[in-house]
Amino acid sequence: MAFESLEQICRLCREENKNFYQVVMEDDEKEREVSEENSRRKMHHMWQAMVQAAKDYDPALKSASGLSGCDGGRASVYYQTGKSLCGEFIGEVVTTAIQMAESNACMRRIVAAPTAGSCGVLPAVLIPCQKRFALEDERIEEALYVAAGIGQVIASRAFIAGATGGCQAEIGSASAMAAGALVYLQGGDEEQICDACAMALKALMGLVCDPVAGLVEVPCVKRNVIGAVGAMTAADQALAGIHSFIPADQVIDAMREVGEKMDASLRETGLGGLAATAKGQEVR
Repeated sequence: MAFESLEQICRLCREENKNFYQVVMEDDEKEREVSEENSRRKMHHMWQAMVQAAKDYDPALKSASGLSGCDGGRASVYYQTGKSLCGEFIGEVVTTAIQMAESNACMRRIVAAPTAGSCGVLPAVLIPCQKRFALEDERIEEALYVAAGIGQVIASRAFIAGATGGCQAEIGSASAMAAGALVYLQGGDEEQICDACAMALKALMGLVCDPVAGLVEVPCVKRNVIGAVGAMTAADQALAGIHSFIPADQVIDAMREVGEKMDASLRETGLGGLAATAKGQEVR
């Protein structure tokens, strides 16, 4: 993809009277020199891999380190009691985020979206939404194009790796991608997609990457939950007509600046933050 800004995508939407996903999809066709059918087939494969990963979650499986696993099962049991503060729908979002991130830690098959460490965010919002609103796979796959366009711009203007920009670049980017996808699913336009993206990213700006013992498990798994739930609140705000005071592209630029100023110990080295706590050092 060659997009340098979200405004560029929005401009094409207006000039060509197309929606966000169509602009991104057509760019994929052009870049890879494939047909629309081929492009859609590839995205369908991605979506089915996400769905299968959720189905294949094993609540008894623990990671090799022993730092993660089983919590997805605990969450599922708890939310089925009907006593949760968040309710059934948010409960499913939380549960799916944990399960997908634990599957990554346990070396199961997942879809990096945009990274393996943030793989739980997108499926955590899309799988429950498909069930709740009886959405066809094709509609979900169009939302994934929206997410892909947002992710590509973030990668181009800033970064999506914790090693270069902190966890704001991973969970933050995933949350922004998920927020935009949700707005599309609910009938929002390109401006609302960008507002949701900006609000989700702003909420996680400055989030450091401080993996305990250098492993993508603690606190990474549970941060997927925050990214997923934050995406939903950002999407709802945008759909309500609430605008991000700072334009999305400028939020991305600010995220890059923050990441560049972050100390090396807070960028996936396992030397600072939670990794430097007494418990973190004990585990290491």
